Amino acid sequence: MSALAEHIPDRQFDQEDQPLFMVMGGEVHDPRGAEFVDLDAMDMRGVFATYDETFTVWRGAAQATVDRAFIKYMIIRLR
Repeated sequence: MSALAEHIPDRQFDQEDQPLFMVMGGEVHDPRGAEFVDLDAMDMRGVFATYDETFTVWRGAAQATVDRAFIKYMIIRLR
């Protein structure tokens, strides 16, 4: 065991069970898939602690681009 490891307490973090969701989107090659054209141009809408809040943000982004078939937004569960 290293000298540094001896000084780090063995503990659990209280956020380990906290769910996290992310909303992101961008232009896809095919509207039926999820392969994005340009990862540098991705629109990251944020990270959220509840699915309800995440869904609201996703819905707003998706509805704002409803006329652009090659723009897709998705919800990613981070943990």
